[in-house]
Amino acid sequence: MSNNGRELGFVARVESVLFVAEEPVSTHRLAQALETTPERVERALEALAAHYESRGVRLQHCDGGVQLTTAPEAASHVERFLGLESRVHVSQAALEALAIVAYRQPITRPEVEAIRGVGSDSVLRTLLNAGLVDRVGRADAVGRPFLYGTTPEFLQHFGLQSLEELPDLPEDGEMVRRSP
Repeated sequence: MSNNGRELGFVARVESVLFVAEEPVSTHRLAQALETTPERVERALEALAAHYESRGVRLQHCDGGVQLTTAPEAASHVERFLGLESRVHVSQAALEALAIVAYRQPITRPEVEAIRGVGSDSVLRTLLNAGLVDRVGRADAVGRPFLYGTTPEFLQHFGLQSLEELPDLPEDGEMVRRSP
């Protein structure tokens, strides 16, 4: 068998392990399971990512690992097939709060409210219930308020591999534009 044939077989083995993994898997763990080096696993992951670019599956990096996910553009069809409720409708207010959390995380509810100029308890609760944000700790401030950050589901929902893919903020620094 040629070297290319062996390498293709290895890529298929990496794909098989990712297919059965229930959560993101680190490159190190994949290397251990496949009795190889993390560098070889990285090369296989690059090959898989390129292969999936125009397919219904994506390779998503999150939580220090990698996993197979449904392509974001196919999500509604998959949900319909599985009989799941369609994605949670996120209101304009929740989108404002979500943008603030995404760009400023970790951030407290009072900080979100100071930026938005309105109470944000209910929209943060909605975002928590939708799995788009999570409590990631507590601030070292009076009352030790919760710190909020985005989740891997946030990245998947918006088709992002990482927070670095978020668009740059406008130069004027305005976080969220509200209608008059």
